[in-house]
Amino acid sequence: MLDLVIRGGQVVTPQGVGLWDVGIVGERIAVVGLLGDLRDVGRVIDAAGKIVVPGGVEPHTHLAHWISMHPEEKLFTLGPEEDTRGMAFGGTTTHVDFCFVRPGKDLPEVIEPRVARWRGNSHVDYSFHVALLGVQPLRIFAQIPEAIQQGFPSIKVFTADILPPHPRRPLSRLDFGRIQAAMEQVARHGGIMAVHGEDHDIVQFNYEKFREEGRLEGSNLHLIHNTLSEALSFRRTIALARATGAAVYFVHTSAKAGAEAVAEARAAGLPVYAETLHHYACFTADDYRTPRGFCYHTYPSLKGAEDQRALWDGLLGSGVSTVGTDEFPTSLEVKLRGKTAEDVTGGNLGAEARMGIVFTEGVAKRGMSLERFAEVTATNAARILGLYPRKGVIAPGSDADLVLMDPAVRKRLTREDFHVSDYSPWEGWEARGWPVTTILRGKVIVEGGRLLGDTGDGRLVPRKIDPAILARPAC
Repeated sequence: MLDLVIRGGQVVTPQGVGLWDVGIVGERIAVVGLLGDLRDVGRVIDAAGKIVVPGGVEPHTHLAHWISMHPEEKLFTLGPEEDTRGMAFGGTTTHVDFCFVRPGKDLPEVIEPRVARWRGNSHVDYSFHVALLGVQPLRIFAQIPEAIQQGFPSIKVFTADILPPHPRRPLSRLDFGRIQAAMEQVARHGGIMAVHGEDHDIVQFNYEKFREEGRLEGSNLHLIHNTLSEALSFRRTIALARATGAAVYFVHTSAKAGAEAVAEARAAGLPVYAETLHHYACFTADDYRTPRGFCYHTYPSLKGAEDQRALWDGLLGSGVSTVGTDEFPTSLEVKLRGKTAEDVTGGNLGAEARMGIVFTEGVAKRGMSLERFAEVTATNAARILGLYPRKGVIAPGSDADLVLMDPAVRKRLTREDFHVSDYSPWEGWEARGWPVTTILRGKVIVEGGRLLGDTGDGRLVPRKIDPAILARPAC
């Protein structure tokens, strides 16, 4: 007997899109069948007129995270209790956060408490990237294989410090010698590098130059975190990856120059992938000058219209593999507290809106196929980060993580449409299509505008990356 059937929706699968029924037993998809063929059913959800897609996979979040832009204060982003409530409403069923490893700490002593912090406190499933920050002792790189074996195969590095030096702000940048050491380990042991790519020298020189010139207004962030910085860092990282045999996942690609570097690497057969953010795809640096313009800021900064067009070209084609958020949820007061390029609060509040905005801007406005929509919001992140085929796909044997998108929704988004903080950057945006039902491992957690799940629903998901992803640009 089937416990649940999603009936009559337009179902998006790897084999195409069709009016099929999805049958669920327990936590897994049991069958994708012809419309009306599935019998002996417990509950039926009528999905007529809806589009059934894989539950969203959010590849880049920073929850319960120290806010380094204000180093003299002990401020933290909202935790999984608050932010994953929004993910559930927004159709995201799995997210990948970070364990930040600073010098003096071993990987296990950072990973274990981070996992414990999430246990029983997340509405959706989760995993973690392992981020190596600062001047790491050489012994730390020998710990990477064990972390990969334990199900944490993505190793995050910063190629630049994104903020100027401050006595109370520890360094984030990993030098390229240490990045090479990390790459050698991930290449040997089935991992992937997740890289924040900016040129340290360019960024830090620009902070100094703009400070001396008296031009530190936050609206100049795109001139400090500029496109040249992204181009130099991406190309240097790709050269090192080619030499070591490592696969690379560039987080929050913001500029045409970065997208071009990734495209060239992929054309040469290298396993290089780009993530962008829906903030980059919808806002430009001109928006910094609007009354709440810093609501849209993260690092690297917003760029120009030409960069935005290049990101959409990559999303509609194949050059940009995923849409993340760099989720960094705060109150509006904290988000707007900084006013200069040295203290504007970075990170975005956008995980709840991610699926709906990409559908609106990609599918409804730009003709993105439904298959491609599923790829950039779920499937590709699952494949690149080692969650596939458990996550990111509607197929027998996969977790029953499903979202019903209603393409008939037409509304101007308001504060009341969101469920995380006291604001959303997407207030006032015109939505054309929105998630209306979210199912996590066979449990309906959001339906009819009501939250039916709780923070005990989410589970840690161990990850293992398919060797094909690490050998060539496979998605």
